[in-house]
Amino acid sequence: MKELVVNAEITKSPTVSSDFSLPDLGKEYNYYAFSDGACRGNPGPGAWGSLVQDSEGLVVYEASSVEMNTTNNRMELQGAIEALRFIRNELGTEGPVALVSDSKYVVEGLKSWMAGWKKRGWKKADKKTPENVELWQEIDQVVSGFSMIHYFWVKGHSGHPQNEKCDQLANEALDDAGF
Repeated sequence: MKELVVNAEITKSPTVSSDFSLPDLGKEYNYYAFSDGACRGNPGPGAWGSLVQDSEGLVVYEASSVEMNTTNNRMELQGAIEALRFIRNELGTEGPVALVSDSKYVVEGLKSWMAGWKKRGWKKADKKTPENVELWQEIDQVVSGFSMIHYFWVKGHSGHPQNEKCDQLANEALDDAGF
């Protein structure tokens, strides 16, 4: 699959935005990773958007990317992978991290399904390979390095500022790529 990077930046001068107050999780996490995926056709061209904030609410990372002939679930997973990979590689893995997503597929997969798949050699209970197994293996590798990580689901398109921003990043990437 060919990937076109549309926007990926580390915010050199982190800013606090009143629109991006931290979720109702308290300031108990060192970093908050937010992600969303979008697809125009399923399958079709898709994009993910990611945002990372520190415990003070500083936006330290925003990124998005477009992929041809993909699915919404793949883009939801890729957005989570990219946000968490940024934290792991650039900010460190010590201390608690929160991943916030509007994808039940991502959140339930991380909280419930993935452990069973791993125990069964990356197979579901019916012995079939999970869809997007290579992305699940990738996110497993990324999250295994954190000392503590929690996963939270938020309802999409419900006014959650960080989720709305990630949705905007993904859709702008698709627009900019001509989709």
